[in-house]
Amino acid sequence: MSHASNPSDKKLFWACFIALVATSFVFGLRANIIGDWQSDFGLTEADKGTILGVGLWPFAISIIVFSLIIDSIGYKTTAYLAMACHIASLVLTLLAKTPTALYWSVFLIAIANGMVEAFINPVVATAYKNEKAKWLNILHAGWPAGLALGALTAIVLGDSNWTVKYSICFIPVIIYAVMVIPCKFPVNERVAANVSYKEMLAQVGGIGFFIITWLLVLGISQIISSLNPQFEMSDWLPPVLAIAGGIAAGVYTRSLGHWMFLLILITMGPLATTELGTDSWMPDLLGADFTPAQAGWIFIYVSTIMTILRFFAGPIVHRFSPVGLLVISAIVSIIGLVFLSKAAAFMIIVAATVYALGKTFLWSTTLGLVSEQFPKGGALTLNGVSAVGALGMGILGAPIMGGLQDVGIDRDLKSQQPAIHAQVLGPTKNVVFLGKVNALDEDRIRSLSAEDQQTVTTIKYPHKKAAFTQVAVLPTFMLLCYLVIFFHFKRQGGYKPVTIGTERSES
Repeated sequence: MSHASNPSDKKLFWACFIALVATSFVFGLRANIIGDWQSDFGLTEADKGTILGVGLWPFAISIIVFSLIIDSIGYKTTAYLAMACHIASLVLTLLAKTPTALYWSVFLIAIANGMVEAFINPVVATAYKNEKAKWLNILHAGWPAGLALGALTAIVLGDSNWTVKYSICFIPVIIYAVMVIPCKFPVNERVAANVSYKEMLAQVGGIGFFIITWLLVLGISQIISSLNPQFEMSDWLPPVLAIAGGIAAGVYTRSLGHWMFLLILITMGPLATTELGTDSWMPDLLGADFTPAQAGWIFIYVSTIMTILRFFAGPIVHRFSPVGLLVISAIVSIIGLVFLSKAAAFMIIVAATVYALGKTFLWSTTLGLVSEQFPKGGALTLNGVSAVGALGMGILGAPIMGGLQDVGIDRDLKSQQPAIHAQVLGPTKNVVFLGKVNALDEDRIRSLSAEDQQTVTTIKYPHKKAAFTQVAVLPTFMLLCYLVIFFHFKRQGGYKPVTIGTERSES
């Protein structure tokens, strides 16, 4: 029986929805004012990357930490902590006078965003435990909705000072705070069913904790490196710590992890790169054919498509099952990415529409699948996949795909325009799995004549577009994994959610 008609569940659901809107609203707005921050705080391109990066890594770390303790401290306590961190970070950003102050204010809001994700997913999965995939899809319509609203705010306010634009972030934060305070939160179905903490950890197992620990160590090293550029972690340390963490978890739980959960876990980095990573390159692609304002409206258009489709995910999930929907979404994503690599001018909008149709259900339906198949994993399995996705994209996916672009651009510019290449060649950087990569120095490019800048842009553009074909490898890998799960359920007689225990309320 559905719990959708329960008024208290509905109030709690919408409070969680607005909380997610608040997190992505900041993302959407921040992407549009980073140029203003660069001017006001004297940021270099590297500084900009550091600021944007610290808006992501702490999110993943926060969501894992709170997923491990949230059943002990309670969902409402976590929600209160998120509110406090959100408000404090917004105030600190508006008061920031130095790049360091700006860095830590962005760090704090990423922590708050992780707390929000840590409580909203298990709360909705528990409140609607018979329709998890449907309601988690609707919940995550809040993400593209917030992105669109943040971008729209930046466009509407136009030339207003960035502090005016950023102050608008208080609105969704205050709304979700007012909505959350009177709500009564459920106890997670794992806890209600008396499934032990050890059983929860066993769903992830030794291999799962190996993957999570490895990415966490790399993420923490990224934070340290951004604070201290001289810091360089030994190549052997992340795998050693990951092996130690994996062995410890395996010995304690006597489990390597559920095979299906591990398969889903290794798709999350590619999934996040397919969805979020590709979005970060969209402005570069659109910039050749559209003005920044037009590109902003296209971004809003794509985000609106995702919002509407997720709201109507229920009948689609029911028709195809979560696994079937993931298979279809992966196929459409592949088509959309290849289309984007070939399209030009107006056809880019058509290609972006196809791409949006493909990526819309990937993340939210994966959460639905995990919550329905691993209820014993509680908040840890549900939020663990999100954390691995964010870390996998930021640490592996985006840098690798960006590094592949740098390799091609460096090669072509050097062969076609060696004199210009010599003027703009930047320092060599290390990219995971690619090794040493030569990148161009954006500051040096801006110092070139207008004609030479256009020459560089002309050489760069095909590689930006080619990146979409390269990214298509990722949903292809995901498709193979989804097919394994799809045929597993087919052999079992069809897809069936796993249910445990009964529910009770938190005091």
